Amino acid sequence: MGKNTVEAKQWLDKHYGDSVPGISTIIDWYAEFKHGRTSTDDVERSGRPQSAVVPKKIKKKNVHKIVLKDRKMKLREIADTLKISECSVFTLLHENLGMRKLLSKWVQRLLTPDQKQ
Repeated sequence: MGKNTVEAKQWLDKHYGDSVPGISTIIDWYAEFKHGRTSTDDVERSGRPQSAVVPKKIKKKNVHKIVLKDRKMKLREIADTLKISECSVFTLLHENLGMRKLLSKWVQRLLTPDQKQ
């Protein structure tokens, strides 16, 4: 574009309104483009996964088995046992395993006919 950061910010404000990033982000982009970057998208990085809730973790941690041993176990106790956050345990139980707390016990949301008996 051949503009400096201030001109670029003004141009972006004019064309994109409220969805424009702040001036500090634009300054960072300019610096990165000078060093050869070609996109504003996040670059893939190595390191920890964003979430502990991945299919491998569900199998590996055996959350379901832990809950079935003691259905009155609290989220904090499960999290301490697995060494993951309570939020991750909650997500595993509710979204991945389809369980909910009912009368202080963890139960499946939809029971099969065998489970009902």
